[in-house]
Amino acid sequence: MKNILEYILFISLSFFVRIIGLTLSRKFANVLAFVFFYIIRIRKEVVLENLKFAFPDYTEEKIKIIAYQNFKSICITLVEILSLPWIKKEQVNNILLFDNPDLLISKFKEGNGLIVLSGHFGNWEYLATLGAYILRMKFHVVVKPQRNPYVDRWMNNYRTKWNNEVIPLGPSIRNVYSVLIKKGILAMVADQRGPEESIKLEFFGRKTSVYTGPAILSLKSNAPLIFGIAIRQEDFSYKIFINEISRDNLPEDYDEKVKMLSERILRHLESIISQYPEQWLWMHKRWKH
Repeated sequence: MKNILEYILFISLSFFVRIIGLTLSRKFANVLAFVFFYIIRIRKEVVLENLKFAFPDYTEEKIKIIAYQNFKSICITLVEILSLPWIKKEQVNNILLFDNPDLLISKFKEGNGLIVLSGHFGNWEYLATLGAYILRMKFHVVVKPQRNPYVDRWMNNYRTKWNNEVIPLGPSIRNVYSVLIKKGILAMVADQRGPEESIKLEFFGRKTSVYTGPAILSLKSNAPLIFGIAIRQEDFSYKIFINEISRDNLPEDYDEKVKMLSERILRHLESIISQYPEQWLWMHKRWKH
């Protein structure tokens, strides 16, 4: 019953976004941010703590400003996700602006498959969902199932609206690898905390567990690693920056290869977050272990 009630609320919010329009919905997102930050205080302390870890030289006032901007960014992302059912094809090219799409296209044409990484940054759902339509490429998107199965089904329905396929994260590693064997495009976010037993690397100066899956998949399949990030602009469009994670000059030892490649991914993510800290998802305990 709880799941059904949550789903009804979720769908109602989606229709609310449609009725008032996305422009007003983004303004409504500012109201939500105020409520969540100052009144309900959802994971506020986690966000503040993470920002202090990452930017120890920042004043407490600056940390609070970034934290509040972060809540606004997340709420804007939420209402934009709720708008997915109502986006029309003719609107898509005005939402995402790729800075270097030729890099992604040329790497795919090499015929080794492709791993497209991103992070919980800006609007990562727009990037995967609408990006595939703009590039005329099919993404096999690795996703973590939502706790609520009804919301999960809704999300996956719109994730696949533009010809993508969804691969649930979990015991389906064989399905993940098979995408690369068939020379397809595997898309995943790669910025969450890894399992406790995973390798530990420095992230903003502190050791933390990282997922080594992208590095391992790339080394086993010889698929290039492309990092794409969606940075929100003042007009609420997204500029998509595409960069390749170099696999040159790796050590001979396999475990060291995995470590160094994972390190390069992490350093690239860190550099982007440093430039736009308000747009990353700080609400998880990234340095838990």
